[in-house]
Amino acid sequence: MNVQHALDRQSDERQYCSSGIDLPVCSVMRTKYGCYPEYHTSLDDLELVTPSGLLGGYEVLKRSIECLESNETLRTAVLCEPQLGKRGLYPTISTKDSSSIVKNMMNFLAYCDGSNTNLEIAEKINAPLWELDKIINDLKAENLLEVVR
Repeated sequence: MNVQHALDRQSDERQYCSSGIDLPVCSVMRTKYGCYPEYHTSLDDLELVTPSGLLGGYEVLKRSIECLESNETLRTAVLCEPQLGKRGLYPTISTKDSSSIVKNMMNFLAYCDGSNTNLEIAEKINAPLWELDKIINDLKAENLLEVVR
């Protein structure tokens, strides 16, 4: 258990992560508990918590769940670097985003050896998984990736 977290006693995670329990739980918040004067008072209401703030929190949680659901371990289904042009995966026209898309695709493929999850690869290549989603689906559609687990 993280000792610093154990000493910060304002969150219920201290119960779930106490010695001998260590359940993998976390909090998702826009502002940390205890870091604003209205915390745990009658002023902690929907005048303080705005609809746009709630929507922002919802969007983060939704994206997080989508990333967890799309996380899998893949490996390339071909030896060596695949020829992307003949599969329609290499851009024929240069755009503002085309070089980063190709870079992310090639970097993603480089780590698809069956030992890394999509989330691990996204972290290694410094690209959010939600930005790799279309790339992964395109590679799968061309039978360039196979699911390991």
